[in-house]
Amino acid sequence: MTAPTAAAPTAPAPAGVPRFVEALLAARRPLIMEIKLRDPHGNDLLGTRSVADLVTAYQQAGAPCLSVVTGRWFGGTPRLLREVAAATDLPVLQKDFLTRPAQLEAAAALGASAVLLTAALLPATSLARLVTCALDLGLAPFVEITQESELAGLPQVERCVVAVNNKDIRTRERDPGDLSRSLRLLPALHAAGTPAPVSASAITDPNDAARLLGAGYRGLLIGTSLMRSGDLPAWLDAFDTARQAPARTAAGVEVARAQVGA
Repeated sequence: MTAPTAAAPTAPAPAGVPRFVEALLAARRPLIMEIKLRDPHGNDLLGTRSVADLVTAYQQAGAPCLSVVTGRWFGGTPRLLREVAAATDLPVLQKDFLTRPAQLEAAAALGASAVLLTAALLPATSLARLVTCALDLGLAPFVEITQESELAGLPQVERCVVAVNNKDIRTRERDPGDLSRSLRLLPALHAAGTPAPVSASAITDPNDAARLLGAGYRGLLIGTSLMRSGDLPAWLDAFDTARQAPARTAAGVEVARAQVGA
């Protein structure tokens, strides 16, 4: 499999951020590659592969972090998290509707390095309490939002991942998604102070993925499209090429300017 060759240089992670955040910010190919058993419509995604096969493929692809969907909508169980965490040293995100401190403690015990906290499902006070609880447990809070108001009162945001979900959880993410939501909310994420703004869901085209990173996202969470890809190396090569294109264009402009001025 082709080694990752990203165009943009990485910046060091701020001191004191959880391991999941640190790994994402240091990545040359900052894709959080997701493992889930079924798509939103109930279709099988794993096929004849084992979970271990998929973990190996994602590690070879240079994934800095993995995401594991344990929610029953997608055929997941806590056992899936344990299986993935046992098969890799990469930091692992548990994606489920987590609403209680006991669930975060269970996630840590199963090997998670990060936990999904869905702002739309939680009162602001509960979200703030769970962010603090996660950090106390050594877990990265992966706070998912769909509107700017959900950022209000978020504590220790400088140690959190804040992710924009491009789909609608009210429809169990069966909608096609809206990548423009990520572009609209990116300035708010930067203003809030998260070092790791992430765009999540509905990212199917390598060119769109490159465009989101070029706009200023520090990571992307991609699940269904990678699992359905019949040729993961080709998808990733197209992504790398798309990321390099703006740099080549800028270099060409500078050369042309220099020649005109010569």
